[in-house]
Amino acid sequence: MKRVLVVDDEKLIVKGIKFSLEQDDMQVDCAYDGEEALNMAKQTEYDMVLLDIMLPKMTGLEVCQQIREFSNMPIIMLTAKGEDMDKILGLEYGADDYITKPFNILEVKARMKAIIRRNAKKEDHSEKVRKITVGDLALDCDSRRVVIAGKEINLTAKEFDVLELLVFNPNKVYSRENLLKTIWGSDYPGDVRTVDVHIRRLREKIENNPGEPKYIHTKWGVGYYFQG
Repeated sequence: MKRVLVVDDEKLIVKGIKFSLEQDDMQVDCAYDGEEALNMAKQTEYDMVLLDIMLPKMTGLEVCQQIREFSNMPIIMLTAKGEDMDKILGLEYGADDYITKPFNILEVKARMKAIIRRNAKKEDHSEKVRKITVGDLALDCDSRRVVIAGKEINLTAKEFDVLELLVFNPNKVYSRENLLKTIWGSDYPGDVRTVDVHIRRLREKIENNPGEPKYIHTKWGVGYYFQG
């Protein structure tokens, strides 16, 4: 049974989502403000968190960011805001997906199942090499830790996914469209700017000089690749 945390200060929305998910045999916990949500996420490793952005006490973005400091549990942001830059901002904080209100509960369920399915596929490939070191960079897939010159680097879930894919496929050039489809899934509604944002943030975190990267390179007009 999948366990889901639904976070929204609008109790009717929470009630509706809870009822619908329980029809699919999911166990649903509810929170109505950011602090409550964060405390519950610290106590339970959820299979999915549906997290509204506009919350009392702490915003959904703050909750998402703090959850990412101790867990990679999947997070879908729920918000009435629909601008592209808001979507990118939400994903920068470590969210896995983003749905704008008003939404159809069937769409929410479809997005949830797609993310859970992708996570299950990652677990199925657990027999592959789980650790790799390239120059000063050490990547551990089991603990999802990245260390540069002995210093641990804090990456969001998607930043780690992008780096992992590039590191394990050195010198292979990935187009922005390919990265978007591989990491975020073919059903992800955002655009390739999301990829550019994550590459930029990765470089800021792992490169001594992001303007002259050592690890993540750009092949102009084609895409990105890793070279140690």
